[in-house]
Amino acid sequence: CGVPAISPSLQYSERIINGQNAVSGSWPWQVSLQTRTGSHFCGGSLINNYWVVTAAHCEFNPYSHVVVLGEYDRSSSSEAVQVKTVVKAVTHPNWDAYNLNNDITLLKLSSPAQLGSRVAPVCLAPANLALPSNLQCVTTGWGRPCGFANALAVRLQQVTLPLVSQSQCMQYWGNKITSSMLCAGGVGASSCQGDSGGPLVYKNGNVWTLIGIVSWGNSNCNIRTPAVYTRVSQFRNWID
Repeated sequence: CGVPAISPSLQYSERIINGQNAVSGSWPWQVSLQTRTGSHFCGGSLINNYWVVTAAHCEFNPYSHVVVLGEYDRSSSSEAVQVKTVVKAVTHPNWDAYNLNNDITLLKLSSPAQLGSRVAPVCLAPANLALPSNLQCVTTGWGRPCGFANALAVRLQQVTLPLVSQSQCMQYWGNKITSSMLCAGGVGASSCQGDSGGPLVYKNGNVWTLIGIVSWGNSNCNIRTPAVYTRVSQFRNWID
């Protein structure tokens, strides 16, 4: 897990507001959650050939939604994508839609993903992983390019942003921040473009590890306010 066959290209500049186009295929665990008519509404991450992790607030419905693997350019009809139906969506039993706490859902694909250079799983953070603040992370998604238009991005976007400590994050968000949340950004780059349910990863050696799930943030995507992610290490035992 966590080692893309196609290497991502990253500029670690804290000035990226709208993100940048990813290298096609370089985030092979990124999935697109779509309606059956092909409208993208959330992201997710492939964690093995049968399971995808996403945010509970995406409200994935197995009857009307599908998981699309191996996508990069949403306008292209020539990509070899895999469209999968889902047998079951398992939302965390303590999901709190009002406070957006425990914002995590697992999706079981009805048939296994065909793994290859463009479709491969990400590694999961171990339970209770301690992460330093200012650790550089990357979030990816097709979300709306920050703040301006409501249109979604056509090509997969990536943004590099630093982790923010719990105490620093609480200066912005107060007691909305719980131990099952992780904050990143707020230094002139934002993951507002990174879609809900999508990944927040960091590179450990040459392996990318999933530490966060895009959860919530500032509605107008303020680049000075940290965005909030579900803290994957807190849920590792539940996921397993």
